[in-house]
Amino acid sequence: MDKNKQSLKEIFVEALKYYQERDSKTAEIFCYKILNINPNHFESISLLANINAVNRNFNKAKEFLEKAIEIRPKNVSILNNLGTTYKELGKPKEAVNFYQKVLEINPDHTSANYNLGLEFYKLKQFKKAKNYFEKTVKTQPKFSMGHFNLGNLQKEFKEYKKAKISYLKAIELKPDFGGAHNNLGLVYSAIGEPQNAINSYNKALEINSDNAGAYNNLGRIYTETGEFKKAIDSHLMAIKLEPKNLMHCFYLAELNEDFLNLELKNKIEKILNDKNPFKGDLVFGNFLLSRYARKEKKYESEFSYLIKAHNYYFEFKKEKFEIGIKYCFEDVLQIANFVKLDSSSKSGDYNIKPIFIIGVPRSGSTMIEKVIGSGIKSVPLGEEVAILENFINKKILEKKSFNLGEVKVFREELVNLYKEKGLVKEKNDFVFTDKSLNNFFYLELIKEIFPQAKIINCKRKILSSIISIFQNNLTELAWAHNLENIFKYFDNYFQIMNQIKKKYPNFIYELDFENFTNMPEAESKKLLKFCDLPWDKKCLEFYKRKDIVSKTTSRQQIRKAIYKHTTDRYLPYKKLLNKYGKKYSWFN
Repeated sequence: MDKNKQSLKEIFVEALKYYQERDSKTAEIFCYKILNINPNHFESISLLANINAVNRNFNKAKEFLEKAIEIRPKNVSILNNLGTTYKELGKPKEAVNFYQKVLEINPDHTSANYNLGLEFYKLKQFKKAKNYFEKTVKTQPKFSMGHFNLGNLQKEFKEYKKAKISYLKAIELKPDFGGAHNNLGLVYSAIGEPQNAINSYNKALEINSDNAGAYNNLGRIYTETGEFKKAIDSHLMAIKLEPKNLMHCFYLAELNEDFLNLELKNKIEKILNDKNPFKGDLVFGNFLLSRYARKEKKYESEFSYLIKAHNYYFEFKKEKFEIGIKYCFEDVLQIANFVKLDSSSKSGDYNIKPIFIIGVPRSGSTMIEKVIGSGIKSVPLGEEVAILENFINKKILEKKSFNLGEVKVFREELVNLYKEKGLVKEKNDFVFTDKSLNNFFYLELIKEIFPQAKIINCKRKILSSIISIFQNNLTELAWAHNLENIFKYFDNYFQIMNQIKKKYPNFIYELDFENFTNMPEAESKKLLKFCDLPWDKKCLEFYKRKDIVSKTTSRQQIRKAIYKHTTDRYLPYKKLLNKYGKKYSWFN
């Protein structure tokens, strides 16, 4: 008996040697030879499972793994491999089940934690995915892919500081990790460090010059910094590498309308008529076709393409956007109505003087912020930082209450967040802008937190704003991809603003976009006076500044001098929206 066992061991050593030499067929022959002698030889069954998995014969691999687990029910390697096999067979629930069985036996199993992170990421259950990636890097700190995927989730949750650390760690462990350099660039872009973003994208391209995504990201950051020639060149490179990716064509057409030629139109229609076009192509293809229809003044066709584009985009981000819609039309209204601060202590730091620019998108707010920040007195520009709203939500979740606590404590913590963004500085007399437009939901709180705050409400002709929103892809706003939701959002905005103006008649500066563009000098002088800032002709020369970065849809317009805007070009769309006039009197 001992001699027979020894011979099986020797045969298996031969099988393993051939497997390591990538001679799978010979390794299989030796394994089957062993199984003829001992049908329950665990090592041979496991090796046969591996051979079939490597050859992508996952059904056969599953058979061997299931036999192996009968012999050793608590073998974590086999359980983990079963999970991976089911994943490859397109059965994520079964895969998750086996990975979780591994963790029941060994909670620190790196591969099972990592694989669960990947599965929950695919299922868009991001909180669970993040939790498993955190466990992955805790158990295996030198696993670069673990840090990379954790960074991706932290970026998704806008935890940019943590994401930056994760990507840098992944790069430290694997310096030629192009994906980590590229995604680090996205984080630098998000936190307002464009040069670092550019450096990261270029590093990704040094590693892989065929990285179309990095070229696209370079194009977008150059657009934000106003370096349009470089932006165009970058998008052209992306198109050269991925000629059928309509996203690249979309961003290039934004910069150069000459690109909207017949050749591109034919290409778009051909791609969209394919049997299974990519979701992104359906989005950007229809947005592009809407621009052709607009040029030809075929407004109904334009609307048809826009509706398709927005529907496809909403579907593309459905899970995230459904949460966004609920938040926008239910949660935020509850927060606005019920959130409160304890004002028992009257002492506090009142020298902070934020300028909040509010309103609805596409109403001139980006231009107004640049006017305010370009005079002889330097004013740090916050653009759309969303600090206040994010902090309010964080506090509600922490306290499990709409009572945010003592106003003095809340203010101090909030000011520190603005300081982290480089906005609160003594040399600027503690004046800065926050252009998070939906801060109109929190005006009563703002009045209590910052007694010296200035509020500017940017208004434009309603039809102009609505059509401009619908003609663009405001990627982060869930409500901006459906006309019903756009009108509903505007209605909430008008109701809230009317209530606030009745309660605090002189609290808000009403800025009319059309008046401002018709009489920029006179209107800008009134605006700067309201802000307690000195006026200078430089206020109207913001477009000459080389240091301005803008992520908004107006990133190109702010590179030009202020010009008069005609509202007539939007009049043909009025009849397409007639039904909304019956529901909302403010639209008539």
